[in-house]
Amino acid sequence: MSIVKSKLLDQLHKNYPNFRKKDLHLLVDIILKEIKLSLKRGERVELRKFGVFSTNTQKKSLRRNPKTGEKVEVPEKKTIQWKMSKEMFNALNDE
Repeated sequence: MSIVKSKLLDQLHKNYPNFRKKDLHLLVDIILKEIKLSLKRGERVELRKFGVFSTNTQKKSLRRNPKTGEKVEVPEKKTIQWKMSKEMFNALNDE
């Protein structure tokens, strides 16, 4: 099961009924926007007890289209890496 933003907001509202849904929505939007902007600037984002987001540059490469066998040049691109914290690892593995 995956979680979508609306379900996350519903759960936050359930756990924190004193906050208006509108304010929680704004808070989640601000947090996600700041994470995106930091990664776009090439900065590392660390959320304690959750994990670390960072960017990696994938070099351009020559690959093959499996359907046609034709060679395709893939340009350089940035990817996002995430490494979970020890606390998250232990919580997932019941340690």
